[in-house]
Amino acid sequence: MPSTPFAPVILGNEPGSFPHSVLAERHPAIISRVRDAFPYGPGQHRALDELLKSCTEGTVQPLPTDAPDRDRWQDWGLAGCAGLSWYDVPWLWSESYFYRRLLDAVGWFGPGAWQGIDPFRPFKRAELDAPETDGELAALDALPGLPEEERARALLHGSLWGNRADLGFRLSAEGAEARDPAPALVADDSAALWSLLPPGNAATLVLVADNAGRELVPDLLLLGHLLAEGRAARAVLHVKPYPYYVSDATTADVVDALHRLRAASGAAAEYARVLWSAMADGRLTVRAHPFSCAPLPYAEMPDDLRAEFAAATLTVFKGDLNYRRLVGDRLWPPTTPFQETTAYFPSPVAALRTLKSDVITGLSPTTEAALVAAEDGRWRTSGTHALIQVSGVDLK
Repeated sequence: MPSTPFAPVILGNEPGSFPHSVLAERHPAIISRVRDAFPYGPGQHRALDELLKSCTEGTVQPLPTDAPDRDRWQDWGLAGCAGLSWYDVPWLWSESYFYRRLLDAVGWFGPGAWQGIDPFRPFKRAELDAPETDGELAALDALPGLPEEERARALLHGSLWGNRADLGFRLSAEGAEARDPAPALVADDSAALWSLLPPGNAATLVLVADNAGRELVPDLLLLGHLLAEGRAARAVLHVKPYPYYVSDATTADVVDALHRLRAASGAAAEYARVLWSAMADGRLTVRAHPFSCAPLPYAEMPDDLRAEFAAATLTVFKGDLNYRRLVGDRLWPPTTPFQETTAYFPSPVAALRTLKSDVITGLSPTTEAALVAAEDGRWRTSGTHALIQVSGVDLK
């Protein structure tokens, strides 16, 4: 990872900043939502109240001595962060540890009746079962009549824009084209991405998933298309080993999404058949590595995970959190080359991301100037801009 004094690690201790608002406002709201979503008992209520007080007024506390992952979190920096304000440790670390402690509070790690019960499941299911999903899946029926390249492009943009229903399955890049005063798609290396996945290819594609529900569905559809059309011979879908960041995908969420597709009709059901078959014969596998929930950048990934990525033809990181971990959660100058911040990665890597946090690399000076002039700093966090970036391959 490049070391530069102009790219400090992001903290949450600046009032008025986006990270500060997440710690001060979003986390308490999440505690309230989780508390109201389940009929938890007095023990969980007390633990949630203690977490609320700790993360708003107190300091980072160690994990219980009997926590199954205590040693792992010690290695991930807990020893150095314990006793400090949640606002004064790296924002990525603080956010990640909040979700780990939330799972403790509701009894997810057990033992007990609430062991393994996802506290975010009601929110994920509500989104997946929303009527808007039916419309998005029905729109897939227009795809089979298109040339393969157009279908692939439409599904790539569906995955990129995720749960933005108005853009999810548009059959063109409408909304992602250059527009005045600033483009919606602020970087587009899609030609380089497709160069690594030509038809008839024996590629191994790794996709590091982001959110469940209506974001995971287009990710699965993209994988299904690439496998069915021979652009990839094998695909590996990385999800989280436990509930994380409210909506991050777990294996259970993959199963829910597949059942949602199977229950649909037309093209959606056919994609479900392709995906189900690919999982059955091993062409599509689901992976849940512990480092997927680490509060650290991927530059610090363990050797076994590095070896997995090194064996891939292309690794695609979906979403904002994965982007922060891929390039480092730092205030990079926006024109810092994406290739520079990902030079450590052991094989070609791509990012599909809607902008929802301050971290950004790889912009041209012209694009940065247009964004700043049009929206000041709001473009970084509004979710109205996106990017497709590729590193480790010739972009010419």
